[in-house]
Amino acid sequence: MKTILTSLFNPAGQMRENPISVRNTALALGFIGMTIALNAPVFAQTTAPLLQKQDLVYQGAFRVPQGTSDQTTFDYGGTALGFNPLNNSLFLTGHDWYQLSAEISIPTVVNSTNINNLSRATLLQSFKDPTEGKLAQINPSDANEAKIGGHLVYNGRLIVTGYSYYDAGGTQSKSHFARPLSLSTTGQVQGPYLVGSDPHYVDGYMTLVPLEWQTLLGGPALTGMCCLSITGVQSNGPSVSVFNPDQIGKVTPVSATRLLGYPISNSLGNYSSQNLYFNGSTLIRGIVFPTGTRSILFFGKQGIGQWCYGEAAACGDPTNTDKGGHAYPYKYQVWAYDANDLQAVKNGTKQQYDVRPYAIWNFNLPFETDDQHYIGGAAYDPQTNRIYLLQQSSDGPSPIIHVFKVTVVGSAPTTPSAPDNLRVQ
Repeated sequence: MKTILTSLFNPAGQMRENPISVRNTALALGFIGMTIALNAPVFAQTTAPLLQKQDLVYQGAFRVPQGTSDQTTFDYGGTALGFNPLNNSLFLTGHDWYQLSAEISIPTVVNSTNINNLSRATLLQSFKDPTEGKLAQINPSDANEAKIGGHLVYNGRLIVTGYSYYDAGGTQSKSHFARPLSLSTTGQVQGPYLVGSDPHYVDGYMTLVPLEWQTLLGGPALTGMCCLSITGVQSNGPSVSVFNPDQIGKVTPVSATRLLGYPISNSLGNYSSQNLYFNGSTLIRGIVFPTGTRSILFFGKQGIGQWCYGEAAACGDPTNTDKGGHAYPYKYQVWAYDANDLQAVKNGTKQQYDVRPYAIWNFNLPFETDDQHYIGGAAYDPQTNRIYLLQQSSDGPSPIIHVFKVTVVGSAPTTPSAPDNLRVQ
């Protein structure tokens, strides 16, 4: 306890201004059941640095556990990544057909281009249905698949989102569940519940809001989704809403404020052009909000060629045989947003669809064996400033988890690029 309190206050008895020290101390006090009021600002939030591509430094990667059957494997899956600070571990979803969740360790991270040199995680909790058969209740009238969209550990509970894979009728009505962190505990799943006013904009990725931004944005967590089929009911670009996960199971609907979203009438990009913001090939499956910055980062894939709808061969796409949207070749991509812009939406001075990324950039990963460049999820550890990024179908049919470290926390503020000077790398 003495060590914890020392990290919060300086020798003069004044609260330290280091946002990492304050946040980590608050987390530690929360874990031991002690509440402390933070009456002083912990960071000059609106002038905090904006992250750029070079600020995410690659650390290495690790392999996921091997399975023994389709139902106990991450093969053809590996989605909905969520960090568990209590175990220094990760929740994620296994094989796509079964939508079962598991918890894995985070082993030693190895930076190598030889996949056989990578450490392999161990299975901490085996594959279970985190909704206990309730996933289809997000859209009972839809015969198409429902899938797990995200995992978030919050106040000792596991928050789980679910989405309709092909909601042709736009009938999905709910999205969020809450349950104990133990996947073996039964009979205590709460949900599904409606968060906000439209589940299509919130039923995927989630992340925590840094302590220093919670008052400014209006809540402790973000939830969003992008880029599913049936564009008329989805966000055509990254969407995100701020909410309080503690309300799940207590009020319905759970209140949420949308900070970013692009209905089809105000799409982030033009389907008929070579657009690097958004087109029919865009997939976004992860979000992080690093502490001590004002950057909200979305991770996914983007087709950087001319967009085309039709058969893959006719569209010049050698990576799959499906009929649909194509924009070959494909790249891993980050969409970086300024939290000041999202605060302006919350305050009513900007529209959710008028906000543009201050930067986007493409990046490469080792073991790019899947030309489709699927990202299954992203998660963030504020204690180590690590970003975990799930690369699908990169170890045969199994995913690999890559690790980046955020390096500019606490540095001098940077100047954002204007949207019309969008930086693409």
